[in-house]
Amino acid sequence: MTAGVTTVVATRDRWHDLARTLPHHEPPVIVVDNASRDGTPARVRDAFPDVGVVALPRNLAAVGRNVGVRAARTPYVAFADDDSWWEPGALERAAALLDRHPRLGVVAARVLVGGRTDPTCEAMAASPLDHAPGQPAPAVLGFLACGAVVRREAFLAVGGFHELVAYPGEEQLLALDLAASGWALSYAEDVVAHHEPSTSRPPAYTRRVLDERSALLTALLRRPWRTVADTALGALRHGSVGALGLAAALPRAPRALAQRRRLPASVEAARSLLDEPSATVGVPAL
Repeated sequence: MTAGVTTVVATRDRWHDLARTLPHHEPPVIVVDNASRDGTPARVRDAFPDVGVVALPRNLAAVGRNVGVRAARTPYVAFADDDSWWEPGALERAAALLDRHPRLGVVAARVLVGGRTDPTCEAMAASPLDHAPGQPAPAVLGFLACGAVVRREAFLAVGGFHELVAYPGEEQLLALDLAASGWALSYAEDVVAHHEPSTSRPPAYTRRVLDERSALLTALLRRPWRTVADTALGALRHGSVGALGLAAALPRAPRALAQRRRLPASVEAARSLLDEPSATVGVPAL
């Protein structure tokens, strides 16, 4: 058992992946099932009776993790996908960092894919952002969800993952909201998660379209109008992928505008620095 940390695993129609990865997890563990059609909740209960299961009536995508965080009873929550797991000792190291730094909201882990460090993690390790006094370096403004340990209090205070940007790119908006509320985010090289991508994944083209949609919605929700315009024009330069992404964003745009809230100047400046072509850290995406 990992004291102080609950692992929340989000899944949908991937029992074969869960059967492989759940044995790697240390309790307590909560599986949040996004309305699977392959009998995942019953299979988990039968094969792993010590694992908590929350069976959602519909697919909430990343927002399903919010339900798992609310169900957790520990001060910290580690996220995992059904095709990922945490290295032994990783969660203890993350919890120790969070214990030592009360304004630290997220520990972003080093994620190994097939034994090699994910390029996003290499970029986070080289982050150009200044870290606040008392915050472990390097400071980041993003993370990979399957390699993140969050302070439950901070996560819930900002509303968790946003329903309008539920997948992909959900990490970016949450990172901005946490930073806007005064929480720090830090990358920790010695906190390690493993990710062996499932064979059951959406086509790459579909994922790229959804990436464009999420980027525009995130800009609408939090960024200056100049950035919104630049994001839209950039999508159009990406051809059919960008055009379809913009079209997919339009039905959600009125709700995004109704919930629009500009970032504090310091957070916007940090995000703008990362948006520059010379920056080493972009928008982490799975």
